[in-house]
Amino acid sequence: MTIMQKVFWLIATLGNAIALFWYTSIGGTLSAIILCFTVAYSVVGYYDIKHSPHTLNRLYPVVAYIRYFLESYRVEIQQYFIANDTEERPFNREQRSLVYQRAKNVRDTIAFGTQRDLLEENYLSLWHSLAPKEISPEAKRVTIGGAKCQQPYSASYLNISAMSYGSLSANAIEALNLGAKLAGCYHNTGEGSASPYHLKHGGDIVWQIGSGLFGCRDDDGNFHRERFSAMANRPEIKMIEIKLSQGAKPGHGGVLPKAKITEEIAAIRHISTERDCVSPAVNPQCTSPKDLLNFVATLRQLSQGKPIGFKLCVGNPAEFMAICKAMLETDIYPDFITVDGAEGGTGAAPVEFSNRLGMVCLEGVYFVHNVLVGTGLRDKIRIIASGKTASSFDILTKIAAGADIVNAARTMMLALGCIQSRHCNTNLCPTGIATQDPARSKAVNVEDKGMRVKNFHSNTLKSFYELVGSMGLDDPAKLTAQMIKRRSPYGLLISSTSLIEPLKPNALLEGNIPDQAWSTWWNSCSAEQYYCEDTYVLSPAEFKQH
Repeated sequence: MTIMQKVFWLIATLGNAIALFWYTSIGGTLSAIILCFTVAYSVVGYYDIKHSPHTLNRLYPVVAYIRYFLESYRVEIQQYFIANDTEERPFNREQRSLVYQRAKNVRDTIAFGTQRDLLEENYLSLWHSLAPKEISPEAKRVTIGGAKCQQPYSASYLNISAMSYGSLSANAIEALNLGAKLAGCYHNTGEGSASPYHLKHGGDIVWQIGSGLFGCRDDDGNFHRERFSAMANRPEIKMIEIKLSQGAKPGHGGVLPKAKITEEIAAIRHISTERDCVSPAVNPQCTSPKDLLNFVATLRQLSQGKPIGFKLCVGNPAEFMAICKAMLETDIYPDFITVDGAEGGTGAAPVEFSNRLGMVCLEGVYFVHNVLVGTGLRDKIRIIASGKTASSFDILTKIAAGADIVNAARTMMLALGCIQSRHCNTNLCPTGIATQDPARSKAVNVEDKGMRVKNFHSNTLKSFYELVGSMGLDDPAKLTAQMIKRRSPYGLLISSTSLIEPLKPNALLEGNIPDQAWSTWWNSCSAEQYYCEDTYVLSPAEFKQH
């Protein structure tokens, strides 16, 4: 027997006998409490030893529950008492504090120097200029809309990324949309459709069409042109985004647990309340590159010329090149491409998918930018970076890597008051943000939290413009990838692109390809299908330098 099994039998026999004798002979409150404790301990312990399905309970009756209790608060214990300001994941204390401070409009400076190791391998930094500049007002917005777009949109450099009603509570969605209205940025609906809460406050909306076609599907799950057109032509809808994949779980459909599906959500999405809502991994309208582009053309026509784009997490490089080949063959171009980083994700995801699939945002953006340059399409298409973004430096690195604007999701949740408890997939969010429990969600004050979103947005962009100006630039569009310095394994600073050969305009079309990898991927892809065999052997880039 284990020690705790021996303790159990000791309390169940001798302990109960002594407690009963004390109570019957002396009486009093204390003896009654002790007797109740020994009896309760005996009952629970007997169940644990004889009937519990858990090995720990059988070996350590009663006290095993202490472990379960502490384990349930492990994240909070680590967060508040153990981890330092720079080591937590996905957002450390320094990052979260920065968001909270900017959202509350309070001091966001630090004292006594950086806590970062500036000589750490892969540490990113910038070189400033002795001639700092101010960003011109006309350079603070980016127009999205190609030649066939009849209703181009002027976008902020920072926007609210895709988060669905269902994943988030009604009050949280309202607060985000109000924040978007106050800040002058857009609010992406996520794949759960444009709900009344997305539309209530009149903030600019990007309507995401996921693989479940929520909001524009019939009862059998097929695309419904009339339902799409009715929503797409609302004045609040500024752009439409087709979701191919997302960074949290590329290659896997979206998941909304049954516990979060209310009658209202079921009606908005045209789904059942009886089971988890699991979207297909592949958008049924976009099963090949040409199908995707034909769907882009259809949505553009049905929305009367609003900007149409698609979102993906980049995986096999050749498969994105296949889409670019299809663009050239069909003469159909999206107005924007949203590149979702593998490090992102607000929704529920299988651990293996979240941890192991996809390119991180900077790699994906840099790759997509280069392919569009190499195919002569870069001036036709805007790139939106969607990845982990907490600070103005995070925005700057994504713009420098090749993006035109940036989306943020989790930091917008932090601005609402999220404490990173990581209970988003349980319906037990302690702050009422990622839950459909009305008792919890009503705690989110829409007006107050909407202002916090606005404050975070404006304060972060103010810092972003100052950071760009400190480099001697008067326009964020002048940022380039080589301006981002990375600490090499040898301790020296290198430009982020120094080991990666960029493509020149039209290089893929003209055969002026500097690297075997680009050539292999381009020659192996087809406009007829996504899938390409992953046959190219990647080798250390520094070995290729001459």
